Amino acid sequence: MKTRLWLIALGVCVCSLSGHAAKKKTTAKKNAPVEKVDTASNDTFSYALGLANTNGLKQYLVQRMGIDTAYVADFLKGFDEASLTEADMHEKARLAGKEIRAQVEAQVLPNANKQINDSVDILNKAFFIKGFREGIAGSSAILTMDSAQALVKKQLAYYHKATMERKYGANRIAGEEFLKQNAKKDGVKTTASGLQYKVLTKGEGAVPQRTDKVTVHYEGRLLDGTVFDSSYKRSKPTTFQVDQVIPGWIEALTLMPVGSKWEIYVPQELAYGDREQSKIPPFSCLIFTVELKEIAKAQ
Repeated sequence: MKTRLWLIALGVCVCSLSGHAAKKKTTAKKNAPVEKVDTASNDTFSYALGLANTNGLKQYLVQRMGIDTAYVADFLKGFDEASLTEADMHEKARLAGKEIRAQVEAQVLPNANKQINDSVDILNKAFFIKGFREGIAGSSAILTMDSAQALVKKQLAYYHKATMERKYGANRIAGEEFLKQNAKKDGVKTTASGLQYKVLTKGEGAVPQRTDKVTVHYEGRLLDGTVFDSSYKRSKPTTFQVDQVIPGWIEALTLMPVGSKWEIYVPQELAYGDREQSKIPPFSCLIFTVELKEIAKAQ
């Protein structure tokens, strides 16, 4: 890939020369004598063009390919060889291994540690390198690729859960305590899933199904009273399909007759769980005021 990028760069010189010639041709006056462009022999021109196309090559070798200018003689030795020898191919593979090792130590391993825990390094570097190496070798690995990937997926899920609990567990605990106390209040009902609701206005209309489209007015708040979304503030109710919202809303809407106005209390596991959603922190218990205006039956 690096070689191809350089070849593209080389083409700039040729294209600019041919473009200049084309410009001269299109701007030449009608009936003007043909301008003589042969200023050197073809051999000299070929040499000059080759030399001109090395402009910037040394900088490219240093910055993009990591080759020290002290080793230009070695570069030229390789350049002068028409094809790779068996020894060259061995050396090419060896150098690729060194380059990948450098990337593993400088990027892959640190990024993996950061993904697992952004505060401390968890991984054992020696075993990580051993696993990486044996994955390439393929013959001495103690795990199959499928079993390794399954183990990694399960372990990353564990670390993710632990990290989220460490950072946002207080939100989960606060929500659980709120719901425990809220369930004791007059008019608050709790369903089997843990969803709580209080009827503010009793509706007399039909009850939506999961595939219905409904129009509602609503306001969503965090436990501290922060309003994170409100159709009232937009002065316009919103319409959506019932089964396209969070589980707590789906359950509440499929219990509400049209014309109802409820306050619903959604446990974090029926809301966004450990996901951060706009202004909603992970593990947040949510409070909504919801008015069900109408149902548009599915066709």
